[in-house]
Amino acid sequence: MSTHYLLPDLCDAYPEKVNVVAPQFNSYGGKQSYHGQIVTIKCHEDNSLVAEQVDRNGDGKVLVVDGGGSLRCGLLGDNLAAKAVKNRWQGILVYGCIRDVDEIGEMDLGVHALKTHPLKSVKRGIGLLNEKVFFGSVTFSPGSYLYADNNGLLVSDELLAPV
Repeated sequence: MSTHYLLPDLCDAYPEKVNVVAPQFNSYGGKQSYHGQIVTIKCHEDNSLVAEQVDRNGDGKVLVVDGGGSLRCGLLGDNLAAKAVKNRWQGILVYGCIRDVDEIGEMDLGVHALKTHPLKSVKRGIGLLNEKVFFGSVTFSPGSYLYADNNGLLVSDELLAPV
């Protein structure tokens, strides 16, 4: 998935097909532009499911992690991000915090999150996989598509042709 999309162009070309995520996320990954089919996780301060998913084939996919907006720990660090790169995930969006940002910034992975936090999360195996999640004024449905670049984030129910 090396196709490069510019989000302003997508918004102009497909105004009825895109939902723009509220501008609250910061870009931390080495890949500035990414897109892919959404896989969702809903968890609170427990990244067990994140660890499981980045170990799976992520070719053409983006992991959307609904951490409830918690600012009390990081749900993604350099070790899990490295596994995501190895397994060809396009990007990870975290509604919460990440850690190890200097290392993640050097990786070929798109990463957006609210903030950074040095504390790691707990691992109790608690969370939901591939459920619809809502944050940033947008519903993220498994199988829909996330597009990201330095202009922001947007979601579409279908794969959009580049413009």
